Amino acid sequence: MGHGMGSAGNATTRERLDAVGTADVAATLQALATPSRLHILARLHEGPCSVGELAEAVGMEASACSHQLRLLRNLGLVTGERHGRSIIYALHDNHVAELLDQALYHVEHLRMGVSDSPATATATASASAAGEVMRSGEAASGGTSRFPR
Repeated sequence: MGHGMGSAGNATTRERLDAVGTADVAATLQALATPSRLHILARLHEGPCSVGELAEAVGMEASACSHQLRLLRNLGLVTGERHGRSIIYALHDNHVAELLDQALYHVEHLRMGVSDSPATATATASASAAGEVMRSGEAASGGTSRFPR
């Protein structure tokens, strides 16, 4: 998950946190701590839309939705592009979609009682992306996978 910049790929998570600033990362994660903002991000994950469309989709007043969008935009999670008299909002980039997806996967796994180590999660994601079955993981767990297919 590098950006092709220097030796960031060799840095530990703690080193990377120190480099970018823990307060900035904490602020990003705090933005995900409100159900209304999660609904807004989930709707924008489906595609860009105006405040009115977004407010209707998430069941909020347009003014409350605008307030949350301003916060999300200031944190770099959404963008707003003016089209005539309207502003069309979208997720800032794929990282935001991945944050939301990973938070959902985590909660789903907790509810299913699935717990994987970081190495297992990375291997599972790689195998899934390649469309392969992790035979070594199945053999180690008695021939059955911990993940539903």
